[in-house]
Amino acid sequence: MLSTQQVEQFHTQGYLALPHFFDAGEVAALQAEIERFKREGRLRNVATEGDGKTHSTTKANLQLIPLFDKSDLLRALPFEARVTGAVGQLIGEPFVLHLDQMFLKPGRHGMGTSWHQDNAYFKIADPLKGTAMWIAAHDATVANGTISVIPGSFREQYPHSRDPNSDHHIRCYPPEEQAMPIELEAGGVAFFCYGTAHATGANNTERERAGIAFHFLRTDFIPEEARFQRTHLSGPEATGGEKEYGVKVGGTWKREVERVLATN
Repeated sequence: MLSTQQVEQFHTQGYLALPHFFDAGEVAALQAEIERFKREGRLRNVATEGDGKTHSTTKANLQLIPLFDKSDLLRALPFEARVTGAVGQLIGEPFVLHLDQMFLKPGRHGMGTSWHQDNAYFKIADPLKGTAMWIAAHDATVANGTISVIPGSFREQYPHSRDPNSDHHIRCYPPEEQAMPIELEAGGVAFFCYGTAHATGANNTERERAGIAFHFLRTDFIPEEARFQRTHLSGPEATGGEKEYGVKVGGTWKREVERVLATN
């Protein structure tokens, strides 16, 4: 699926953007699930008043984690062949789903997520053996706080400390002048390895913007102390989700998209 040049960019720069990864129907289904999460009150504001504790009443960074137990659609997404094919090319096989989550930034008062490297949380031996796949659920622009990365930053380990603007995140202070914003129409994705410094900005537009992120980790790099989910997506331990979820999930993505669209 990916060209040699695309894989090389990931390995040398630590990130890769792929526009139009998901089609219009798939985007509509993702947006419908986000609306359901909002109706059900599942999103939690993690933004604080600058003390890391007091939740903000004027700014919002709405998070939902995990996703697999709240949406059959999002549970099926990592098993989609386009996803597993791209991830396998980027980090090698076999690999697992390590983590899934989403952030929603409301219009005008949506707060960004500060600079950080995922490996400051996960601490795997080689940051290129894990990757996030960040999905633009809505058009993502500089104005509404799209994700930005610092190319090549996976070669550095920046000191991290508690983020005073979040109730649980950590942050670092990389050379922001090297930042590369990634603008994507809804359905585009950005892959970035666990060592790539990244951040999102504030949403200064009238409309909300959400990003859905899946993290994948090569099986032989799972830390012994890892506390996150380990859904096997390739290799001898992969069962299409039966072992982890008790039902066959692999191959159900298109059916789940059609189901969600039919009920909305």
